[in-house]
Amino acid sequence: MTSPETTSPEPASPRTTSPKTTSPELTAPENVRRVACVGAGVIGGGWVAHFLARGYDVTAWDPAPDAGRKLRRLVDAAWPALTSLGLAEGASADRLTVTDTLEQAVAEAEFVQESAPEKLDLKRDLLARLDSATPPGVVIASSTSGYPMTDMQTTAADPSRLVVGHPFNPPYLIPLVEVVGGERTDATAVAWAARFYEVAGKSVITMDNEVPGFIANRLQEALWREALHMVASGEATVRDIDLSITEGPGLRWAVMGPMLTFALAGGEGGMAHMLDHFGPSLKSPWTRLEAPELDKELYDAVVAGCDEAADGRSIADLVTERDRGVIEVLRATGRLDREEDSR
Repeated sequence: MTSPETTSPEPASPRTTSPKTTSPELTAPENVRRVACVGAGVIGGGWVAHFLARGYDVTAWDPAPDAGRKLRRLVDAAWPALTSLGLAEGASADRLTVTDTLEQAVAEAEFVQESAPEKLDLKRDLLARLDSATPPGVVIASSTSGYPMTDMQTTAADPSRLVVGHPFNPPYLIPLVEVVGGERTDATAVAWAARFYEVAGKSVITMDNEVPGFIANRLQEALWREALHMVASGEATVRDIDLSITEGPGLRWAVMGPMLTFALAGGEGGMAHMLDHFGPSLKSPWTRLEAPELDKELYDAVVAGCDEAADGRSIADLVTERDRGVIEVLRATGRLDREEDSR
């Protein structure tokens, strides 16, 4: 999720991405065999695990001196969950190569996924380096949580192949990827990236317009800010807030989104009746959308609340529980069966 420090300033209106279609010949998404992942932290490492599980050869690079060791540990930790989901034919963690340089990582790549920290200048410089080092025509996608590609592609020699491919954590379990180009992105690159992610087992939303934070993060951020307000004002504890979602609307949202869920609240009249009946409540003071000051008191309250909720469990224990739970939700809602039928 995007933090207040990394959210890009919001423009007056969404940007419409360029309709240009001048990209050189591309490898068909179905024929891609080698993927490069640049940035191997939690998100980048999650991408590595996902691509390995889907049967790709993966080259990875990260500037941290111990990045290779941490990356292999992350892949090993994710592998039981991925095995439970079902590995593609030929999938193996041994198909990972960690390189010494960025240039080595992308030299033979047929697709590049960038997952560097959320710093705009860093993203700009890294994408320009990737554009310079990656073979011509190969699509380069950024995992950015909220920056528009228009703001990140400013120094690249060939911005036409740069797209956003925004995942959700952990990328090896959560299906969603939001795809959108910038003002100088070729429409063919956007379409190619969307199709590639589908082939790689992802659920794709292709956006026509750039909006900071994209879709899901903007919705998630609104809930997050309201939660912080409630903790700050003493209206609810961290445990109350988490329980209200996991035991309430979260169970419905796992099956259908908030819009369709609300439509069902209208009974046979659907969304129209729901809006007629509940529309006036939109004027009620049920939410605050401005972010609160993240001062020490609020910071400490949130951290302490999370420690209390963990109840002695380590991060590794919580990751295992989360992974197991997501898999069971996917199975319970039949989404795994649909994925298997489509292969």
